[in-house]
Amino acid sequence: MNILGYFQSVGKALMVPVATLPAAAILMGIGYWIDPNGWGANSALAAFLIKAGAAIIDNMSVLFAVGVAFGMSKDKDGAAALSGFVGFLVVTTLLSPGAVAQIQGIDPTAVPAAFSKINNQFVGILVGIISAEIYNRYSSVELHKALAFFSGKRLVPILTSFAGIVIAFVLMYVWPAIYGALVNFGESIQGLGATGAGIYAFFNRLLIPVGLHHALNSVFWFDVAGINDIPNFLGGAKSIAEGVATPGVTGMYQAGFFPIMMFGLPGAALAIYHTAKPENKAKVASIMIAAGFASFFTGVTEPLEFSFMFLAPLLYVLHAVLTGISVFIAASMHWMAGFGFSAGLVDMALSTRNPLAVNWYMLIVQGLVFFAIYYVVFRAVILRFNLKTPGREDETASSGKKVQGSTDSAKLAKQYLQVLGGHQNLANIDACITRLRLTVKDMSVIDEQQLKDLGAMGVVKLGSNNLQVILGPLAEIIAGEMKNIHPSDDVSNA
Repeated sequence: MNILGYFQSVGKALMVPVATLPAAAILMGIGYWIDPNGWGANSALAAFLIKAGAAIIDNMSVLFAVGVAFGMSKDKDGAAALSGFVGFLVVTTLLSPGAVAQIQGIDPTAVPAAFSKINNQFVGILVGIISAEIYNRYSSVELHKALAFFSGKRLVPILTSFAGIVIAFVLMYVWPAIYGALVNFGESIQGLGATGAGIYAFFNRLLIPVGLHHALNSVFWFDVAGINDIPNFLGGAKSIAEGVATPGVTGMYQAGFFPIMMFGLPGAALAIYHTAKPENKAKVASIMIAAGFASFFTGVTEPLEFSFMFLAPLLYVLHAVLTGISVFIAASMHWMAGFGFSAGLVDMALSTRNPLAVNWYMLIVQGLVFFAIYYVVFRAVILRFNLKTPGREDETASSGKKVQGSTDSAKLAKQYLQVLGGHQNLANIDACITRLRLTVKDMSVIDEQQLKDLGAMGVVKLGSNNLQVILGPLAEIIAGEMKNIHPSDDVSNA
């Protein structure tokens, strides 16, 4: 696997622990709705829900270790997740301030401050990656008969615990420098205030085509560089009391996405529909309505973004610029709302009673303005430069017969598998929230047009062996069905 493909696999694995955030957002959001003034002090039910959600937020570091180890393991086995947990416990225990003082024989007050922050997402990600590598390499090892019980997957947690000792030894000397660099990076961005938030949002969008935006997000949304925007926001009154959150400031790396995802991108969808060829409007309408609704309601933007990302790169760059401007405006005006999953209607509704949600309703006003901006700009640019957005493409002939995607997920998976060349052409099948992530042996046998005929919203080739097929929310279902198809059946008629 090349370097880009490896970082993509890390980015995909990061979504495993991040997927737990909606649960925290829902629990804490409902708790704040019940008791918006006391935040749990005046209602046992509210306190129950807020504490339940906080249990997830407060343990994100270990969730990253477990989730990344599981997500990067070759067969998504629980032994990999257990190894990540074991490794994290070993590393964080050995690097706790008390342990460092004892091991190095120094006064506890002389222990570098970095070790008081060892329980963080960066360490969780690092341990998760190493645990997954150990699992992938040694989970099939057979030991001597006398030690046969510890063969295979049982061996992995044992090896990971020893690896944790090595990691802790190395980090004992390099962690203060790494921590200092991460903090300086975070402080440099924070020092730019609203401008820094806008710059982050611009690059957040630009990295989506290669799937590396998750790695960037972890710096600003979690406690990798001391910013920790999402957990601090979801912490509400507790975060304010602890001095880690400031009303009107905390949430600045999230708030400006709401006008884009709820309003801007649907405006772009309307422009794409209006500029489509008359004979294609019905087909484009069905795609744009579904993608626009997903963006507005849930904040899942990839189905819509990938519909024009490669057909009209200029529009995508404009989209990234407008996203940066939106986040900059929201941060400058101190209009704040936060999310546990993405910047859609559901998360906005849940965050409105959070004490850190400041003038959140102004994000709706801002969103209406951005709806108009996106519509006018996208329509003007499409027509001025004759961009080949959906419904405006030149007719291209597929190398095979035109296929129609089945409405049955099992049959549709079989159709996709056939177009991809069957199991014999796929070294690995995986998926994240909206895209199939495939390792392909021979890219030349794949017909992109047929993939799109089946319903794919986009196809991304990364190097000679890595392929992503954008399917929207169906991606994980289709990936699972493809894995269940026996190799002897994947070349039969679907």
